[in-house]
Amino acid sequence: MLLRPGEENHEYWFMFSGIDKVLHLSIFAALGFSFIAAFPKIKFSYFFQIILLYAFLTEILQEEMGLGRSMETLDIVADTIGCLLGYYTYKELVKRFF
Repeated sequence: MLLRPGEENHEYWFMFSGIDKVLHLSIFAALGFSFIAAFPKIKFSYFFQIILLYAFLTEILQEEMGLGRSMETLDIVADTIGCLLGYYTYKELVKRFF
């Protein structure tokens, strides 16, 4: 999904400026949550490095593939915040319910 050609279509009611950042944050929150749920004993530093590497790779591929997507620093910021949200959401749920 992160590598699909970008289309800005303002015909829909839910489209707004910056929706791509919200999508990056949401995708990486789900990714971070799923990753830590699959590997709950991984150290935070390894978790963070792996997810951040994935974020950088997707941004580089967006730029190199030439499909209308470009590499943006704010996307990496949104990815980082999203993965941290996913991580801490998982940790909080485990603390409360297990």
